[in-house]
Amino acid sequence: MNKPIRTLSLFCGLLFLVLLGNATYLQYFRADSLDKSSLNRRVIEASFARERGAILVDGEPVARSVKSDDRYKWQRRYPAGALYAHETGWFSYFSQSGIEHAENSVLSGDDPRLFGARLADLIGSGQPKGGSVELTLNPAAQKAAYDGLQALGTGIQGSVVALEPATGRILAMVSLPSYDPNRLASHDLSKVSAADKQLEGDPAQPKLNRAIRTTLPPGSTFKLVTAAAAIENGLYDEDSQVPAGAGYKLPESTSIVHNSTGSACNPATITLKYALEWSCNTAFAAIADKLGNAKMKKMAENFGFNDTSLQDLTGQVRSRYPSMNRPQTALSGFGQADVAATPLQMAMVAAGIANHGVLMRPHLVDELRSPDFDSLGKTDSEVYKRAISSAVARQLTDMMVGVVEEGTANTAAIPGIRVAGKTGTAQTGRSDISNYAWFTSFAPADDPQVAVAVMIQNSQRSNGEISGGGLAGPIAKAVMEAVINK
Repeated sequence: MNKPIRTLSLFCGLLFLVLLGNATYLQYFRADSLDKSSLNRRVIEASFARERGAILVDGEPVARSVKSDDRYKWQRRYPAGALYAHETGWFSYFSQSGIEHAENSVLSGDDPRLFGARLADLIGSGQPKGGSVELTLNPAAQKAAYDGLQALGTGIQGSVVALEPATGRILAMVSLPSYDPNRLASHDLSKVSAADKQLEGDPAQPKLNRAIRTTLPPGSTFKLVTAAAAIENGLYDEDSQVPAGAGYKLPESTSIVHNSTGSACNPATITLKYALEWSCNTAFAAIADKLGNAKMKKMAENFGFNDTSLQDLTGQVRSRYPSMNRPQTALSGFGQADVAATPLQMAMVAAGIANHGVLMRPHLVDELRSPDFDSLGKTDSEVYKRAISSAVARQLTDMMVGVVEEGTANTAAIPGIRVAGKTGTAQTGRSDISNYAWFTSFAPADDPQVAVAVMIQNSQRSNGEISGGGLAGPIAKAVMEAVINK
């Protein structure tokens, strides 16, 4: 064989090996990821040809499939519209989100645990069906959270998260503004594209799940973390005298910290309990500086900062407590500087205190079931972290009860029930909105059933002035009552 022919033969052989390698890579190594890709239209069209499983809340479908007389055979419906949109997400020809995406294999019937059901359908000539997903949400708490935020006006931007402290079950998760997932599930693909374009272009970001994706300065609700660090490290207890006063000069700075609660914090020294009840910025700035950044950061991380914890929904962003210099660390003592938290994170702080210092991993999925309602698996409660000792948790609980009964959070008081809470008002650095409002709480204080965090990013009713106790407290109260009364 002459050299040109041999060279050409080797080149063709090499091309064949490359082609064979690429085919092997796609069909073996990438088969699973390609099969699950939201861009795989063949899989999407096949899933529209069979009945997709329901997403359930308290046994009632909040997402289900109904027969359709068009080419796709089954139409996805969301009976509650915007109420559960950020949890269910949407299922459309173009994409999926929320639980529709996270539990797609069960809902579509492709999960390996449903092989027996698929085989039975094949043998019996039955139509294949997907399994169902039961969520942990409490419908009364979800509605109370949604209605409470809606009552603040059409321009509301905010979120509410409620947790069951002993288990980590998410009882409510609401983000406003919301959207109607039915618009994105239509079989009229041009309407779906138009709806998605409109939602993506909305500056209020209705598709954004603020509960897990928006981080803002937590303001005075972060004083719970500062107080926990002070007690846990033996610096103070709830009855200790702490420095306060009308102003506090930041270390290594000429800036002065002031209080926002009038003259209540003006005495030179007050008890730590009183400082929390009246939300004294000067006291907590001094405490944070005395603790130092390392101890403050460690306590923040004990409660879940700088980490992600949610099991069921993708897209959770980390709440932040970074390394900071002395003046920034002092500001962090009352939730300013570079501290930023999601509503889920601040609900976790309250839940950790409520659960005797033990923080449970939050989860949204309660149980997966086959089309015949056989259980495929129930989510077990999982300890996420030991945040603080039970002794510290008891002191913090007593201090938080004082906030509601004696201090700045009387709007969250429930007659006949001891409520533990903390208000928060954080500076925004914006000209159009002066403050973000926060409130976090749990009840009953002696037998906690629910821990709540409310965040209000913007509200037309506030005319730019937002306070945690005034706007967020009543919403937390309504959510707590919804859980307790059930």
